[in-house]
Amino acid sequence: MSEDGVTIDRRMLEALVCPITQTPLSYDAARQELISKAAHLAFPIRGGIPIMLESEARPLD
Repeated sequence: MSEDGVTIDRRMLEALVCPITQTPLSYDAARQELISKAAHLAFPIRGGIPIMLESEARPLD
């Protein structure tokens, strides 16, 4: 369960890929984000729903 009390379905997360590069994503539970190392972006998870829009992603340092 995450900090906001929402449970994330790990099977769903494993099935998702980066919408830009089509490569696998990694899950950052502490920040509630899906990380695309290939695209250098972090996609937020809000209310248990991954927001897979490039415009909503934050650039990785």
